[in-house]
Amino acid sequence: MRGADPRVVLGLHRSRHERRLLTGALDVGVTAIDTSANYFGFRSHEVLAQTASDLLPKFALSTKVGYFPRPDRVEHSLDPARLFSAVERAAKDLGREPDVVFLHNPEQSLQEAAPCNLDVLALACAALADSTAKGMCGAWGIASWDPSSLPELIEATTPKPSTLMVRAGLLVGMKTLDASDALTEAFGMSSGMVWGMSPFGGNAGATVWDRIDARVFLRGSAALSRVQVAFRAAYHLPQVGTIAVGTDDPAHLGELIGALAGEVDEQVIHQYRCLLRDRSRGQPC
Repeated sequence: MRGADPRVVLGLHRSRHERRLLTGALDVGVTAIDTSANYFGFRSHEVLAQTASDLLPKFALSTKVGYFPRPDRVEHSLDPARLFSAVERAAKDLGREPDVVFLHNPEQSLQEAAPCNLDVLALACAALADSTAKGMCGAWGIASWDPSSLPELIEATTPKPSTLMVRAGLLVGMKTLDASDALTEAFGMSSGMVWGMSPFGGNAGATVWDRIDARVFLRGSAALSRVQVAFRAAYHLPQVGTIAVGTDDPAHLGELIGALAGEVDEQVIHQYRCLLRDRSRGQPC
């Protein structure tokens, strides 16, 4: 078993939730897993408890709340009472308190909440902060696929999360990168408190990774594969301290951990962001 590396989290979105994946993750040094109440057909928590209850104490465990099942559809809600109950149920179904509970894609509900967005978000954050204070989870955070609507809603009185989770990687557009940076700044958080997710846009085997040679982003990267280099660069697009990545292959996790030794050329990252900005806004750097 390799030494643990806290910068890589095994994400269970689209995962088959097999026990061998968790044991394999531990073998390569990944000791953190991330799931959500709505993953695996809203059964992720129960399946983890049933198949790997003895393994869960070996992981730092994060999950998310905000999506709820209905007979005819999936519903997103920021109702404080529902969120509080969801955190309580997560701990019960998992058989342990999660280390972090994320408010899952709050922008989904905020689209329908105008003009009271600010109060809606603050109250939802307060519900998760209350859950944390009552010992139902170790900490709370916000996970956002599209954070562009969130920074302007943050006030000095808005409860502050311990962690943010945003999209990261070469496929993330400038609008999302800027919004992620703005949200981090609005909460006064350091980049080490921010997690990236979906570094390969949901598919590390997509043909785009064969067509794009990302080794320009790293110094002395000849020994790393194109997938490894793309993963290493994702820690700087935007600046994050940890990345959650999904796979059903423990060997893939080991390959990605091997990429962490690569040294990122921050000047090239800056130039790349300038190119993205030029394309999206028509403004030179």
